[in-house]
Amino acid sequence: MRVISTNFIPDQSRPRLTTSATSAVDLQGVGGNWATVGRRSRGGRRVHRKREKRKGKSVGLRIGTLNVGTMTGKGRELADMMERRKVDILCVQETRWKGSKARSIGAGFKLFYYGVNSKRNGVGVVLKEEFVRNVLEVKRVSDRVMSLKLEIEGVMLNVVSGYAPQVGCELEEKERFWSELDEVIESVPMGERVVVGADFNGHVGEGNTGDEEVMGKFGVKERNLEGQMVVVFAKRMDMAVVNTYFQKREEVQEWRTRVEVGAHR
Repeated sequence: MRVISTNFIPDQSRPRLTTSATSAVDLQGVGGNWATVGRRSRGGRRVHRKREKRKGKSVGLRIGTLNVGTMTGKGRELADMMERRKVDILCVQETRWKGSKARSIGAGFKLFYYGVNSKRNGVGVVLKEEFVRNVLEVKRVSDRVMSLKLEIEGVMLNVVSGYAPQVGCELEEKERFWSELDEVIESVPMGERVVVGADFNGHVGEGNTGDEEVMGKFGVKERNLEGQMVVVFAKRMDMAVVNTYFQKREEVQEWRTRVEVGAHR
């Protein structure tokens, strides 16, 4: 299972906090959140087609992703939002917290985070406290990439939080981010599940001419360099830009979907 994200949707119930849409996630399949990249199934069939029955465990989770702008002063607000939307795991970006720690943010949620500068970047993963004891490993790669490995009911789940450099950043910094993300994904053992919640700061664009194998027609805006990097990454990792297969409706405040993907490799 692999999932990656890029755009965000306003939380209409709490105007001050912009959040991504969240979705139900089955550990044999992934619900989309933001513009999502998920692994294509073998044989060239795309992930949005009807699910085939598979053997193995099925564990229901709700996973989201959110660029918080800063975690300072937002801990309880974030916890309340997760509780209200029944989110189990949330990847967060631009935390702007320096350090390598885990701390409670209230309402039964705990944030694992990493940052090297209190003025920029920083990533983290928020868990419901009932899942904290399931954490087997925390990899704090950089202030733009970190991951958690959990074992839930016998299923190994890797949750990756990523924050890509903005449009104006140096190419070297962008290449370093993609190299770090590649390294994390490639390190996941065969058969384990992977979910990536990230702010890629890019647009893959409308239409899919020439990229039919990795994306649908329902992207937004025109593709920029950062969006092209997402598409190249999807091709390299045998993945698909999942939510481009689904047409958005403006009146929907919170977009949810369920797609089916294979296990890692």
